[in-house]
Amino acid sequence: MTQGEPQSSPAGLGVTLAGMRLRTPLVVASGVWGYGEEHARSPQMRHLGAFVLKTTTLRPRAGNPPGSRTVETPAGLVNSIGLENPGIEVFLSDKLPRARELGLPLIASIAGETTDEFAELAARLGEAEGIAALELNISCPNVERHGMAFGADAQTAAAVVAACRARWQRPLIAKLTPNVTDIAEVARACEAAGADIIALVNTFTAMCIDIRTRRPRLGANFGGLSGPAIRPAAVLRVYRVAQAVRAPIIGMGGVWDAEDALEFIIAGATAVGLGTCLLADPEKPQEIAQGMRNFLRGENGASIRGLVGLVRLNP
Repeated sequence: MTQGEPQSSPAGLGVTLAGMRLRTPLVVASGVWGYGEEHARSPQMRHLGAFVLKTTTLRPRAGNPPGSRTVETPAGLVNSIGLENPGIEVFLSDKLPRARELGLPLIASIAGETTDEFAELAARLGEAEGIAALELNISCPNVERHGMAFGADAQTAAAVVAACRARWQRPLIAKLTPNVTDIAEVARACEAAGADIIALVNTFTAMCIDIRTRRPRLGANFGGLSGPAIRPAAVLRVYRVAQAVRAPIIGMGGVWDAEDALEFIIAGATAVGLGTCLLADPEKPQEIAQGMRNFLRGENGASIRGLVGLVRLNP
């Protein structure tokens, strides 16, 4: 099986993203299952459409100090991992070859401190085999702009996309942060700069305080909120971006069951990212895929593609 060509597609669940054929619209979000080593032989792979690998940087990163990287909240999780990864050299020599055993289209995720670093990573990965698409994690800090996230500004986000577009010939994904005034503006700029797919949302900036010590509960002080708590806010942003761009969308943020996934699709997403739910229950892909199939049967055998963007606003 070649990348982007699944062996079989459960009835009604197959979708296409910028030429990539996925057997289901369910995509493992970056970082949740790392590089997939522990899941290569899992039956859950049959219910997934693609796998986004853990974000890679040019040089190895130790990430934030261990022991205080995550905090559970009601209906959510706040995390501050710090993009821990072994760097591009180890990714290419060790992680990517093993990830090919997953039998799914692989999406590499990259992050850089400068636009040039993003472009260099895109060029290095462009020479590698077995990568179906490239995701740009533009929620990371830009040292050229005093730590502001690349995706917080439409012009800066577009500059990263354009730089990578010049070095990468396969499908290019811009993953957007929700921590902006107008996410649709950022999405339009990324599409105009060459992004084939828009992914949203990344986590919402958050903080948890220990009321007894008066200190933040995360070692890095601040983090990103994910989980069911953010889903309605994420669905709204997917809807707004779907109205603003022609590029297909990977919607994500708090998906826990089939109904959640279908909300994103009806709002305008072609595919749906799974994140925090996989940490709670690694068998979620099967549960969600089966729930979606059951729903489609109740809709007289409709295909999932026919539901994309079908939301009808109240008068």
